[in-house]
Amino acid sequence: MQLAALKHRTESEDCTVIDHSHVKIRLHTAKDDVKKVFVHYIDNYLPPVDAATLEMKKAGSGQVNDYWTATLTAPYHRIKYTFEVIGNDGSHIIFGDRSIEKFSDEKLREDGLYFKVPYFHDIDRIKTPAWLKDVVWYQIFPERFANGDKSNDPVNVKPWNPEDHPGREDFYGGDLQGVLDHLDDLQRLGITGLYFCPIFKASSNHKYDTIDYLQVDPAFGDKDLFAKVVNEAHKRGMKVMLDAVFNHLGDQSMQWQDVVKNGAKSRFKDWFHINSYPVEPYRDPSKGEKNPPYETFAFEKHMPKLNTANPEVQDFLLEIATYWVKYFDIDAWRLDVANEVDHHFWKRFHDELIKIKPDFYIVGEIWHSARPWLQGDQFTGVMNYPYTLQIEDHFFKHKLDGKELSEHLTDQLMMYPDIVNQAMMNMLDSHDTARILTLANGNQDLALQAIAYEFVQPGIPCIYYGTEMGMSGDNDPDCRKPMDWGKLNGPVWKRVYELVKFRLDHQDTLNQGDVKLTVTENDLLKVERTGKETINAYYNTSDHDIKIDKKPSLSQNYEDGILAPDGFLVEVKA
Repeated sequence: MQLAALKHRTESEDCTVIDHSHVKIRLHTAKDDVKKVFVHYIDNYLPPVDAATLEMKKAGSGQVNDYWTATLTAPYHRIKYTFEVIGNDGSHIIFGDRSIEKFSDEKLREDGLYFKVPYFHDIDRIKTPAWLKDVVWYQIFPERFANGDKSNDPVNVKPWNPEDHPGREDFYGGDLQGVLDHLDDLQRLGITGLYFCPIFKASSNHKYDTIDYLQVDPAFGDKDLFAKVVNEAHKRGMKVMLDAVFNHLGDQSMQWQDVVKNGAKSRFKDWFHINSYPVEPYRDPSKGEKNPPYETFAFEKHMPKLNTANPEVQDFLLEIATYWVKYFDIDAWRLDVANEVDHHFWKRFHDELIKIKPDFYIVGEIWHSARPWLQGDQFTGVMNYPYTLQIEDHFFKHKLDGKELSEHLTDQLMMYPDIVNQAMMNMLDSHDTARILTLANGNQDLALQAIAYEFVQPGIPCIYYGTEMGMSGDNDPDCRKPMDWGKLNGPVWKRVYELVKFRLDHQDTLNQGDVKLTVTENDLLKVERTGKETINAYYNTSDHDIKIDKKPSLSQNYEDGILAPDGFLVEVKA
């Protein structure tokens, strides 16, 4: 047995308190190395000789690890436990808190070999809003969704043309009235959550260069109109999430312009990370220039980075964050460039919002592993790019075969507690990436197959505006074309509608049930979800027909026991 591969940490993703009397534990072992695992457990103040024994379940296999899980009951709200591990080579050991020992009944009675959770404190338990399981997010890029009010169009607005290829400085006149006009269309699609890219006053079409966080951009409307959008969305059972750009300000903001004008004498100089004066002109390291005068987002001179360690900046941003919750009743914040802001600030941010609205949702934009932000005291979840980009690597880019995909995703799931995985925001495209149909080289069946795979994963699916219309587009800015409303209720719309409906009809199992990712003997991707029901989903990502005899509740390219390439079927068993 590979003893070095044995891994477990208490009070982590390996040991998660579910409620006042239950804890879910995981053990990592080397892949294909262990035959069986038993967990022995008992209250901290009772002798190990009386410990209960439970055989653990193999939950999945990653690249180099197998993962074993069990849920333990603790009637006195505390627990100690140790692992009995039987190797495929016949070895038999105890993996304990202090050491690894050869198995014996005598060793099993040693209290020092037991991991301990001292008490199940509810205040320390990771919590997520109950409403998340009912959500399918829909991302709206306001400037390109719909032009409902031509009177607020920017100067030199371009004609609304879904076939156009937008430039970085182009405006098409999309606004909040356009969103309001189409809420019924989104409701018919089954959408239960609206995620807005920034709506605050800014110079650009994308609004990530904020000038004033307390104003709706005049090209989008005003606060009264936004309040109406929120109220009408809530009437339709939709949650509303706004985009918070708190890593940086726009260079046209009052605060930064004061620094430009007054330099070291500016009362806002400590609001930013300034290296030298004057702050203009900006020297761009990405162009070979040295010694930039101030820190920015990604060497973008129009986005000076805020110093969120400054209490004045913290208070300023927290006033904004709480304002839109208190007065407009938004349900969630998406946090732009969240990984570049200090943890201290995000903890304050979390606490202030949860005080106002205990079931508030906070999701960070983080493109890499995010454990430090997901301990229950900062973010509820993150935009799950490390997960969904690997789906694209298999379905579209063919960088991973089916076995590798299942292993990689299993490893990703085991990085976080189940409750955190359930709160992740899963998207296959967005305003920052090429559209899914373009990634699929125009193959609509393949694009929908990948969406169907995403929709049975743990976490909350998110649809980028226009996906339901079969819109294409390369990387930013081409992925931000004007919405093609001419394809509403068309064939692609109907197929996306069926996927959304299936997800919502089976939300309890698909969001909160156990998950196992594998590949069948005949090379179908398989996702098994078990909860209130069992859902088995199969995907043919090969180039040939594959026989499979099932009675699907949902399918594509499946007929008479044959699943064709780019096809899928989903079977539900009570």
